[in-house]
Amino acid sequence: MLGFMCNGKEAEEMEYLLKRELEELLLDLTDDRLDGLIRHSMEERYKIIYKLYKRFASPKDIIKYVRKPSTRFSKNKI
Repeated sequence: MLGFMCNGKEAEEMEYLLKRELEELLLDLTDDRLDGLIRHSMEERYKIIYKLYKRFASPKDIIKYVRKPSTRFSKNKI
């Protein structure tokens, strides 16, 4: 296990960077042009960054970045 110490200003900056990265990943994951391997890599990256973000942000802020279930496949079940 590794430890990480930072002051308040550094923690705010880390939270900001993680938040922006999560927003970008969520936007990119809505793109239907992504193939399976790239999408899988981005989803793994999202999971890691989301776990990091949970350590810095408040529960209210964390909820904003929870991924919604994909409805892409449910449309074809008709």
